[in-house]
Formats: sequence, C-alpha cells, structure tokens
Amino acid sequence: MRVNDEDVRLDDSYVMHTYARLPVEFVEGHGAVLVDACGNEYLDFLAGIGSVSLGHAHPALVSALQEQASKVWQVGNYYYEQHRGELARRISELLSATTDETGAATGSTGTVWKTFFANTGAEANEGAFKLARRWGERNLGGASGIVTARMSFHGRTLATLSATGQEVFHKSFGPLPSGFCSVPLNDYDALVATLDNPPEEMGAACAVLLECIQGEGGVWPADLEYLRKVRELCDERGLMLMVDEVQTGFFRTGAPFSYMRAGIEPDIVAMAKGIAGGFPTGAVAAREEVADLMVPGDHGSTFGGNPLAAAVGCACVKTMVDEDLGAHVREVGEHLAKRLAALPHVVEVRGAGLMRGAQLDAPIATPLVDEGIALAAEGERGLVLNHIGDSILRFLPPLVVTNEQVDQMADTLERLIIGLA
Repeated sequence: MRVNDEDVRLDDSYVMHTYARLPVEFVEGHGAVLVDACGNEYLDFLAGIGSVSLGHAHPALVSALQEQASKVWQVGNYYYEQHRGELARRISELLSATTDETGAATGSTGTVWKTFFANTGAEANEGAFKLARRWGERNLGGASGIVTARMSFHGRTLATLSATGQEVFHKSFGPLPSGFCSVPLNDYDALVATLDNPPEEMGAACAVLLECIQGEGGVWPADLEYLRKVRELCDERGLMLMVDEVQTGFFRTGAPFSYMRAGIEPDIVAMAKGIAGGFPTGAVAAREEVADLMVPGDHGSTFGGNPLAAAVGCACVKTMVDEDLGAHVREVGEHLAKRLAALPHVVEVRGAGLMRGAQLDAPIATPLVDEGIALAAEGERGLVLNHIGDSILRFLPPLVVTNEQVDQMADTLERLIIGLA
C-alpha cells in the first residue's frame, strides 16, 4: 500500500468527495521528487497543480516559514506588517519587466503596480472583476460586462465559474451571475462583434479577460499577435485588459509573466500558484491609475497577505530572480518539448517553458496517469502526471526540474505509452 489505511478511511468518511483521489499519499518531497507513505519515490511533473515553483522543501522557503512562524502568523489587514509591502514591490518590479518572445529579459516599462493580496486564484480573479467594474462605473458610463474566452478557466466561485468558458463546470450551479460571455480564443473578429453587439446577459463591456495559455482547457496558447491586437482594441475603446496569470505567472513559461512574450502590458493581472512556492497565496495587481480607484471598504480578505504568506512569498520571488530561474525554465522547457514531441502517439506539443500539453492520438491519457503512479508498486520510481480529458497530458513540473529528470520521465513514459496503445 502507498497510502495509510486510516487516512483513507477518515478522508472517505469525513471529507467531501469533490476529487477522485489516486491511490497514493505523499508525505515528503525534495526538489522535483515526491515520497509516499511507504518510502517510494516519484518524479513530480504536476508540482501541486503548478504551484510548487521552487520544488518541494526548498531551503529558502522552509527557512522563511520557520522564522516567521516563530514570530506572528496573523494580525489582519487593519495593520502594517513586515514583508507585505516588500512582496508587493517585488511583484511590481516583475510585472513591469519586458521580454522578447522567448521570455528573455529586455528591460522595464517602469510602471508602478499596486497589489491586493488574497489566498487563491479564484479570489484574485474576483478582485479583478471588481476593479474592472469600478473602472466601467467611473469611465464607461456604468458598463460592467466582461468578455472571456471559450475553454478558459478562472476559478470555482460563482462569478469565476460564470467567467469560465466551459459549460461542463456550470452544470447544476445556476443561475450564475450575469455580466459575462465567452468567445473563441484567437478569433479577433468574434471579439469585436461581441463588443459591438453585446448579448443581453452581459451588457456593455468594461473589460476583456484572457489566459495567455489556457491551462485547464488543455494548454491552448493565445497567439502573440492576437494578444497585441486585443491590447490595441482595449486601448481604442477604453476597456480594461485583464490577464489571468494564475497558472502561467512567476516564470512558469520562461518569462516573469506570460503576457510579456507578446510585448504588451495589461491593466490588471490575477496571480496565485507559484507566487509563494505552494504556500496558499493569491493576488491581483493593477496599474496605479486603476488600483487607486479602490478605497478602504471596497474589498478585503481576513487572511490575504498574512505574515506567513508574505514572508514565504518574498523568499520565493527573491530566489527566482536571484537564481535567474527564467533562463533555466526556458532551457529545460525546450528540452521537455522536444522529448515529448518524439514520443509515440504524441501528435502535438503546446505551451511554453515548463507548461506543456501533449496531444495524443489515442484515448490513453487517463490510464497513463494511473500507470505512472502504479510503477512504485513494482519497485520503480513512479511518475506524477496529469491528464485533461482522455487524450491530453499536461506537464507542470517544479521549475527546478533538470534535463536529466525530464529524460527519466520521458523514457519511462515512452514505455508506458507503448504498453497501452
């Protein structure tokens, strides 16, 4: 058994069954390796759904958490606290960076960004919606509609579900909040047509919300030229351009944030996951002009930006920058893409950096994930993989993963594919 029987019993008896759990319990980790309850090792190519950016038990994050935990955990946002302002400054510096299309640094816009700290990506997007609607109230005659993309994913709250362009997530939870509609990604004419003739359930638009690479939808990238045209369109019409960088942010695609690869600057950015290496942290940032539309009482969060989150977030972002993590991600990401493209039954590899989707020509993605976990029962190093539907494998390894670990994973995955297809 790779799971403690009592933990299974308790989970099955007292935890809501909102996840179909795999038969493994991870109790330890280091870098891109996880260890189960029986001491078996696994190469981790999911990284806490893309959040364990610096790998498991990174010394800088462990030290920051231990030090802060011995001082104070929570005081509330009525007061100043250490690390919160420093983390916001570091985020502002990252958001104002510029890169080329590969994600390599080219300079800075000098823009000042202000951040609201939350706990999750969904909360970050909720804050983005409120900022956009405040902008619409003040500058667009009360326009409040938000246009998103089909196959997008923005969270599990009711408003973020409404923004999510996948009806499978909407089932049974209506009526969802109005004010949203979705159009096909990369279809500029469809976007213009919707803005010109908005559906009644949305109304006049105040913003466009996009993922530069749709993660939960299947790792579908927005064309860089499309992103540039949407930026120009929003400028022409006075709309907010919002980007959801929850999964793509903090060097996941090789750039500090994925929008930079298009050479654009949005107005509002939602983020979470990698910001604090897996410690629960979310944030929404906006250009100073937009952020200053919010005043005390407009938004809040009991735990957002608490001392533990701020300390770990500071340590995480500092380490990413000091170690030039983006260069490593670009190098290993290209190696990962090449190895995936060479696998049997892989017909397309999408994404950037260490966010990749492998499209299969056979419906074997689900059993591949199961077989990767089962390897440990056979005395081998297991694989932690992820599938979207039955024919897409999604890869979100820790950003510290090595070329050698990519090779080990690809060699094992090739054997599993041949055995199943």
